[in-house]
Amino acid sequence: MKHIVKAAVLAASATGLFSRVQIPVAGGRSFSKSQSLDQMSGPVWNLGRLNHVAIAVPDLGKASSFYRDVLGAQVSEAVPLPEHGVSVVFVDLGNTKLELLHPLGSDSPISGFLQKKKAGGMHHLCIEVDDIDTAVKDLKKKKIHSLTDETKIGAHGKPVIFLHPKDCGGVLVELEQA
Repeated sequence: MKHIVKAAVLAASATGLFSRVQIPVAGGRSFSKSQSLDQMSGPVWNLGRLNHVAIAVPDLGKASSFYRDVLGAQVSEAVPLPEHGVSVVFVDLGNTKLELLHPLGSDSPISGFLQKKKAGGMHHLCIEVDDIDTAVKDLKKKKIHSLTDETKIGAHGKPVIFLHPKDCGGVLVELEQA
């Protein structure tokens, strides 16, 4: 019982994207932080749908073939994005997409990822927002770190920014203008 209450207190003091988390305690009650993100001052912006899950792959052709030929998904041709250091293939799942990422060039951020995870794996989640500029300003005020100071144009031709995993529960989160 004592450790459950202690965990709830620790969770309640969490900052960043997870300050709305509610932890159950004995007796069927829940404990939540008194000041939610809604109550913090700042501009209004909204999260939208999950745009894609990005997966780093060591062999783009083999991964594309798996999703197309084995699972029957619609798979795009590979698109080189030298400004991002990747080649991408989009896998249409109907309600969202997978983005298969493969290193392009020696400075690719995906190269380092694949050195650590030889077989590849989930790289990031992309969530749409209705106003990315307002979202970036608001998240900076809330001390959420991003990998760059400003947005840049992403693989879909829209402004994006990546939020640091240390502020997002260990997950690299990409925000994209809807």
